[in-house]
Formats: sequence, structure tokens, C-alpha cells
Amino acid sequence: MGAWGAGVALRAFCRAGFSAPRGHQFGGVGLPRRIAFINEKGGSAKTTLVANLAVHLALHRGRRVLALDMDPQGQLARALGVELSAGGPSAVDLLLDELLDDASLDRASTARGTLPRVATRIRGLDLVGANKALGLAGAADPAGDEATARLARSLDALFESEDYDLLLIDAPPSFGPLTLNVLRAVHEVVIPVPLTFLGLDGCAALLRTIATVRTRYSNPSLRITMVIPTFYRRTRMAHEMLERLKARFPKELAHTVLGYHVKIDEAQSRGQSIIEYAPNDRGSKAFAALAEELELRSPENGAQA
Repeated sequence: MGAWGAGVALRAFCRAGFSAPRGHQFGGVGLPRRIAFINEKGGSAKTTLVANLAVHLALHRGRRVLALDMDPQGQLARALGVELSAGGPSAVDLLLDELLDDASLDRASTARGTLPRVATRIRGLDLVGANKALGLAGAADPAGDEATARLARSLDALFESEDYDLLLIDAPPSFGPLTLNVLRAVHEVVIPVPLTFLGLDGCAALLRTIATVRTRYSNPSLRITMVIPTFYRRTRMAHEMLERLKARFPKELAHTVLGYHVKIDEAQSRGQSIIEYAPNDRGSKAFAALAEELELRSPENGAQA
């Protein structure tokens, strides 16, 4: 991933000082907001967004956040500086049931009925990490109704006794059973879009997938909460792509564009978020603005999809 992250203001953003009360009923009684960060094209900065927004929301806004990695590459744990033990609890535990042979996935037994989470060094932020076994779980099943509803069923059951305000999911960068599991399990989608031609192409493919999930897979309330332009540079191509995004997503487009900044790469090389590594950097301030906007766009605040 290139060095990026400088925040570029598109227009003035109203600082409303929004603060959701604890126990906020996002999406249902006792349930957190479930938000997937997804683009069917890789390299859109979704892992970096999930990691840094999760840290800011927990560290500076007092939220209880669960970050869930559904990408078999397992980069989210590295971005958060978490060392996952081999065979330990991971996202694959949320997909396995009696229909699968657990041993074939080289997985240590995990107690059923509990979230396969680990604590991070940030108070209020927990992680469900991923590894290559998650890819095997996705390949083991057809993309049928039963196979792609497992994550939703697990989260419905396990969140009944949990006190999280937000669930942020790092989705896989391609279409398949894992992506369908994610989209059937969430209420909201955040789409990071790199300001390149191929980035917009991946966004178009995702919109078709979301439409399919709303109808065929019985998730009609699935909404696009925010579209975040990433990898901004002062080029004619980037400006043209940004204008196209504005035209296509006049309500959903984020008020902050993420550009390139070396501090984000430096932070990730040390297993830290830029929020911790360089709190006064422009990139850190851009994530703070995005975190505030994400909360302002809560369905409870009447944000329009």
C-alpha cells in the first residue's frame, strides 16, 4: 500500500458534536450498528479505514467497537498490532457448524456460544482476526442461502449478550460466499473508492451485488451509508473520478477525501494506527472527521441512504 492519508476537505462540515449514548439501539434492541467496509476491487484502503476508524472511535469517542476481519489475508490484526496465535479463535469460528469438518481446516476447538475475539491494546476495541482457514471455509460451500447466512446467524446469537456500539467488518476484496455472508449480516455498507478508473469499476460491480442481496437474499434494509474517496492526488484523472463520484453519490459521498501520506505507512510498519503514532498529523485528523461523520450518518439520526 502506498503512502497516503492526507485529508482534503471537499466542503465545510458541520461540527455538531454528536455523541451517541451507550446502549444505543443500532439496528435492533441490544445490537450494535453493523457496518461492512467493502469494495470488490482490492487495494481500496478498506483495512486501513477499519483499523484507524475503530481506534479513533474507541480511544477518542468512548465507543465499544468490535473489528471483524472477513478477509483471509488477515491484515487487520497486523494493522492493529495484534499477534494472533496459530489455531486460536478467529473469524472462521463464526462460519463453521455441524455441516463442516472442523479438523479439515486445521482449527483448534473454540467454545461455541462465545465470540472468537481477542482484546487489543486500545480500551474498548476488540478484534476477531482472520487467517487463510477463512478462505477454505468460503471455498468449502456453495453460495446458497444456507451457506451465506451463517455469519448473520452467529452474530444474531452472540451479540445478544454483548455490549458493543459498532461492529466494523473488513470484507474480502472479491465476490463470493464470504462477501455474501458479510452483506447478509450487516445493516450498512461503507465503500472506499480509490480515485482510479479500475476503482470505480469495482464500485459499480459492488452496487450490483448490493442490489442482489437486497432482493434475492432478503436484506431489503441494507443501505450505503458512506462512500469514501481514497488515494487522492492532485491530478486531472483523480479530479475527474471525484466528480463522477459526486454525481453518482450526491448524498453518500464523504466530506473528507483521503490522499497520500507517509505517516500512515510508518504507523502500520510499527503495528500502530496513525491515531496513536501521529495524532496531530493531517491523516489522523482526516480519520477523526470520518469517524464523526460515520456517527452522524447513523440511521437513528435520519441519515438518508
